[in-house]
Amino acid sequence: MRKKWQLFRATDFPSLMYPNFIISKILGIFPYKINTSTFEISKPCYIMSTIIISKMFSFGDVTRTFEHICFFTLGGFMAIVTYILSKPRMHLLQTILNISSKLSTESYKELSRWIHIKDIFGVIMLVVQEYMYFTKVQLLEKNYWTALLIATVIYLVLLEFQMNMLHVNCIYVLKACFKKINDDLMHMHTLMINDEKLPISNLICHMSKNQFFLAELKPLMKQYLILTKTVKMLNIIFSLQLLAIVISSFVEITVELYFYLVRWQGEVLITFDRHLLDAFLISMVHYIIKIIFIVWACENGKNEVQKISTIIYDVHNSIRDKQIKNELQLFSLQILHCKNTFSTKGLTVDATLFAAMVGGITTYMLILIQFLITTHSCDGNLTTDCMGLRNLQIFSLQVLHCDNTFSAKGFTIDAKLLAAITSSVSVYVTILFQFMYISHSCVGKTANNTREI
Repeated sequence: MRKKWQLFRATDFPSLMYPNFIISKILGIFPYKINTSTFEISKPCYIMSTIIISKMFSFGDVTRTFEHICFFTLGGFMAIVTYILSKPRMHLLQTILNISSKLSTESYKELSRWIHIKDIFGVIMLVVQEYMYFTKVQLLEKNYWTALLIATVIYLVLLEFQMNMLHVNCIYVLKACFKKINDDLMHMHTLMINDEKLPISNLICHMSKNQFFLAELKPLMKQYLILTKTVKMLNIIFSLQLLAIVISSFVEITVELYFYLVRWQGEVLITFDRHLLDAFLISMVHYIIKIIFIVWACENGKNEVQKISTIIYDVHNSIRDKQIKNELQLFSLQILHCKNTFSTKGLTVDATLFAAMVGGITTYMLILIQFLITTHSCDGNLTTDCMGLRNLQIFSLQVLHCDNTFSAKGFTIDAKLLAAITSSVSVYVTILFQFMYISHSCVGKTANNTREI
């Protein structure tokens, strides 16, 4: 009999992911059904998913700006990739379900407090954001096609959010599994040092403490290897969606900052439009929190993995048994060969990515402001300046195409030539001294041999 779901009281993986699965099923990106502890393809849900994805692309020529083109292109790309990777994603969820079955009920409850709040509050914030945007920004006439366009935009935004949250939730479950390995290693280390009674059954009570440690270490090594393969599978399945999310967030933040903040009134002014301030702030908070969630989850997962190496070295240094030391060394080598980093198409997702995005947004904001200044500087009575600027550009191209260098048979005569001559003279003088030394040493040896004869 299926258990009744309760908020913040998850007991297994399906109950932990329940809010995310329900919203994904409404959006048509969760064509599965859960029977006891297995995921299966649901044909009705799969048909609904096909209909929703195919109907999305009947409004292609609505946007004209770069921002809208990027949004619809990346959003449509993400929807298609999500639909195509439905089966691999089901296998990934099944693998995580099997791995996480070893987590305690307390671990699930602790995760559910965070994941349930994040998923439910995030959807509510998105709906509020889209409502405020479309009620305050009257970009299009109110008709049937506008309603379809708004529905498409809301669908793409929710799709992106759900895939982002599913990715973050999977990372947090894997992080909890890595944490369990750390806790088990620390517990075993404590038992070895403090001479506590071993919590073992009668079948293995005759085993020594060292044998018990070895028996417990083998499953941990196997569990770590399974988790490593799962991390690689996660990176492969979510890499394209994650890359699209990062690019779209970068474009949206840059463009919205420019259009909402920058004004031209004889000069560049950084001002707020009070009528759109609340919509702008909620939009910025949404994009920033989305990137922070991804980076924070990946950074915490990476840090939890790195703790395993530290714990293994601590245990290795405090134990004298050679067999245990050998097993710990093998475990350490296994960790070195397994690269448990969360990435997307070669791009490592960590704090450096967030810093790079902040730097990139700042750079492109300055470039856009510079374009704005250049555009307005050629308005009105500044035609002469524009002509002068054009003449300077032609002169600059002329200078670039004229190669005014002093040379002799292909050798450019400048400071580099002097440096090359000096270096060559030094090298050849050294070689000549070496030849002279070898020559005199050979003459000396010949004279000594002659005297001996």
